[in-house]
Amino acid sequence: MHPGCLTCGAENRVGRKFCAQCGASLTAACPTCGATNEPGDLFCGDCGAQLERTESGSPQPPANAARPVAASGPESLASVAERRVCSVLFADLVGFTPLSESRDPEEVRELLSAYFDAARTVITRYGGVVEKFIGDAVMAVWGSPVAVEGDGERAVRAGLDLVAAVALLGEEVGAHGLQARAGVVTGEIAVTVGLVGQGVAGDAVNTAARVQTAASPGEVWVDEATHRLARAAIGFTDTGEHTLKGKSDPMRLWAATRVLSGIGGSQRVDGLEAPLLGRDAELRTIKELFHATAERRTPRLIVVSGPAGVGKSRLGWEFEKYIDGLVGTVRWHRGRCLSYGDEVAFWALAGIVRQRLGIAEEDPADVAAGKLAEGLATYLHDPEERSYVAVRLARLLGVAVEGDTGAVLGREELFAGWRLFFERLAATDPVVLMVEDIQYADAGLLDFLDHLADWARDVPIFVLAFARPELAQSRPGWGTGRNRTALTIDPLDAASMDRVVEALVPGMPQAARAAIIDQAQGIPLFAVETIRALIDRDIVVPIGGDYRLVGDVGSLAVPDSLRGLLAARLDALDADLRALVADAAVLGSSFPIEALLAVSRRSEEEVRTGLAELLRREVLEVSADKLSPQRGNYGFTQNLLRQVAYDTLSRRDRKARHLTVAAHLRATFAGDGDEVIDVVARHYQDALAAVPGDPDTEEIRAEAI
Repeated sequence: MHPGCLTCGAENRVGRKFCAQCGASLTAACPTCGATNEPGDLFCGDCGAQLERTESGSPQPPANAARPVAASGPESLASVAERRVCSVLFADLVGFTPLSESRDPEEVRELLSAYFDAARTVITRYGGVVEKFIGDAVMAVWGSPVAVEGDGERAVRAGLDLVAAVALLGEEVGAHGLQARAGVVTGEIAVTVGLVGQGVAGDAVNTAARVQTAASPGEVWVDEATHRLARAAIGFTDTGEHTLKGKSDPMRLWAATRVLSGIGGSQRVDGLEAPLLGRDAELRTIKELFHATAERRTPRLIVVSGPAGVGKSRLGWEFEKYIDGLVGTVRWHRGRCLSYGDEVAFWALAGIVRQRLGIAEEDPADVAAGKLAEGLATYLHDPEERSYVAVRLARLLGVAVEGDTGAVLGREELFAGWRLFFERLAATDPVVLMVEDIQYADAGLLDFLDHLADWARDVPIFVLAFARPELAQSRPGWGTGRNRTALTIDPLDAASMDRVVEALVPGMPQAARAAIIDQAQGIPLFAVETIRALIDRDIVVPIGGDYRLVGDVGSLAVPDSLRGLLAARLDALDADLRALVADAAVLGSSFPIEALLAVSRRSEEEVRTGLAELLRREVLEVSADKLSPQRGNYGFTQNLLRQVAYDTLSRRDRKARHLTVAAHLRATFAGDGDEVIDVVARHYQDALAAVPGDPDTEEIRAEAI
C-alpha cells in the first residue's frame, strides 16, 4: 500500500497520485526541478532542494496547483531579490473545458496528470524551470535562478515540443483533437530567489499569458524580443499586430514554425560574417597538427580555450571548411556538450556516433538498433569485434541489441568498446572529433577523451575541443601532456577589431566604429551582435549588397542576444563572488579596493581573497599602466559584463549601494576638487533614479545639488 495520506490518513494503492478518499495529492513536486517525491520527504531525491511544506507538515500542493506569490513586505534573510531578463512561457490546453464535461472526473484528473508530467519533462529538458500550473495552464521561466545563453531560443524549442507532445498525448488517451497553444515573451522581471523556489513578477509574465491566449491552437507565438533572440535557429511566420487585453498598444507577434539549425543558429551563415582576422597563427597550428596526426598515424587532443565570443567556434568553422576542401577523405564528426538537463554525461559522444551511423534522435529504438547493426557491418569486418562493440555502443545510445545480456559493464569496458569503434573508423582515413562547449562536459566524457588519446594505437584520430576558461576550474590541467596541445585564444587587438568592424559595415565613420570597438573590447561576437542590434533599429541597413550606417549609433546598450551569455558567466560564480561583483558594478568601470571595502562592508581579507579569484577567472583586471593615475585600480575585463551585473541588482539594492559609495567618497576625498564632486553627484542621481518615489527623495536631491 501507498503510505497514508497526510491529509486524511487513508491508505492508497501503490502508484496512485491522489488520495481515493479525500482527493489530496500523494506526491510532492520539487519546486526547483519538478521531480516527484514521496509525502513526508524533506528534500528532493533528484536535486537535493528543500521541499515546500505547510504548517501542518504536509507537502505543499504539487506543481499542478498554483504556487502563491510571496506577500509584499520586507524580504526574509534567506531570500535574494533580483531583476533579470528572462523568457517566460505560458501554455494551456485548447478546448479542455468541453472535453472535461464529457469525461469521468477520474479520467480528467489522469489526463491532467499526464499533461503536467509531459510539460515538466519537456521544460526541464530544455533547461527551463516550471514556475506553476494553474488549471490546465503551465508557466515556465528561462533565465532564473540561473541564466544560460540561448535561454530564449530554448523556451521556443520547448514550446514547440510541448504542443507536439500534447497532440500525441491526445491520440494516446483517445482525446482526439486535443491541442495546446503557447506564448513566449522575453523581458525584465523581478524574482525573489529563496530556500524554496522563486517568486516571479513583471510585465513579461502577464504579457506571456496574453500572447498565449492570442495564439492559434497547436502553435507557439512569441514577441519581438524573443523573435530577435531565436530567429537564427528557428523559423517564424509574421502574424501581424494584435490587440492584447491589458496592453495599451498593439503588439507584433510571430508564430514559430520549426527548428532550422543547432543552438544559436550553428551551421547557418548569414550576410553578417567578417573575414577571419587575427587568428592566422591559431588556425595554422591546428592545420599543421592535423596533418602531423594523419601522417604519423598518432592520436592528438587539442584544447582551444578562450572566453565566450572570442572566436573559438569561428576557428572551428574555418577548419571544417578547410578539411572539406582537401582531396583526401576525412571522417568528420561534431558534438556539443549541453549546459542543462539530466542524463547528458556522454551527450556529445552519443551525438558523434549517431552522426556517423545516420541515427536521428527521433528514430525509434528498433530503427536505431537497425542502423547501428548496418553501420558496424560497414566499419568492423571481424564478427567478434562487431559483437563486442555493438553491445557497448548500444549502451551509449540507449538501444537494445542481440547479445547484450544486461550484465553491468564497468567504465573501462565501455571505453574499450568505444575506442575500438573509432580505431576501426580511422584504419583507412583520418578521423576528426570536434567537441564544442566542453567546459560543460561530465567528468566521464573528459576521461574517455583522455583514454582515447592515451590508448589508441597506429591510427590518426584528431580530437579538437573548444572550452571556456571555466574548464580550468573544474578540471585543472586537462588537455596537457603527451599527444596533447593547449591553445589559448585571447581577445583581438584594436587594429584587428577595427578591420572586423570595417568588414562588417564598410565606410562607417571613425567615431561610430570606435564606439563599437570600445564596447566589444576585443570580442568579435560582441561587435557582431552590437551591429545586429543596430540593424534591428534600422540604423544599419543593407545597401547595394553591403551593410551601411545611415543614422546615429547613439548610446550602445547590451544587446539582448548577449545578456544571457554574460548572465550565465556571472551565475557560474558562487554567491559571495556574485555579490562582490554586484558591489563592484556600482562603483563603475574602474575602482580602488578601498571603495569596494566601503560598499561591500566585508573584511579586507574577504575582499582581497574575492578579488584574487575574480582576477583569476578574468572577470576583473588590474590597471598596470605606469603613466596612468588609475594604476593599481581594479576594473571589469568587459564593460558589458559590468552592465549585466549592475542590471541584476534590484532597484532598492542599487539605491542603497549608490548612497554608500557617495558617503564614502565625500568622507575620503573632501576638498579634492570638482572631479570628485561630479562623481559624488552622479551617485546621488543614480540613487534617485533607482527608487524615485521614496520619502527621502527631496533630501537626496538636496545632497546631489
